[in-house]
Amino acid sequence: MSLTDLPVLDMLKSKLQWHQTRQSVLAENVANADTPDYKAREVQRFDFERAMKFAAQSGVSTKMTNAGHIAGTPSPEDTSPGARETSSWEITPSGNAVSLEDQMMKVTQNQMDYQTASSLYTRALGLLRIALGNT
Repeated sequence: MSLTDLPVLDMLKSKLQWHQTRQSVLAENVANADTPDYKAREVQRFDFERAMKFAAQSGVSTKMTNAGHIAGTPSPEDTSPGARETSSWEITPSGNAVSLEDQMMKVTQNQMDYQTASSLYTRALGLLRIALGNT
C-alpha cells in the first residue's frame, strides 16, 4: 500500500479533482457569456458523506464516541456527478442567462477552496513523512 493510498488522502484527491472539474465548467460559462440562449451550468456539490461511505468500505469509518456528538445525515440533493444547467434570474434579450459577476465570484470561491484542499493534502503528507521518520 502506497503512502498516498490512504482513504483520507483519497478523499482530498477527489475533492481536488472536483474543484478542477468545476473550474472547467465555470470557465465555459464565462467563455459563453455572449452566446445566445446559453444557460449557465454548475457542477453538483462535492458530497463528503458519499466520500466517507466509500472510505468506510475500505476500512476507515467515523463513529459517535460521545452522546453530545452530532450524527451525520444524508443530503436530500441528487449526488450524481456532472454539470447541470442552473436557473438565473438575469436573462438578456438574446436568451443568455450567464451573469459574469456571479460566475467570477464562483471562480474565486472555487480557487480558494482548491487552495485549502491542496494545503490540507500537502500538510497530511508532511505529517505522514514526519511520523515515518522521513523529514
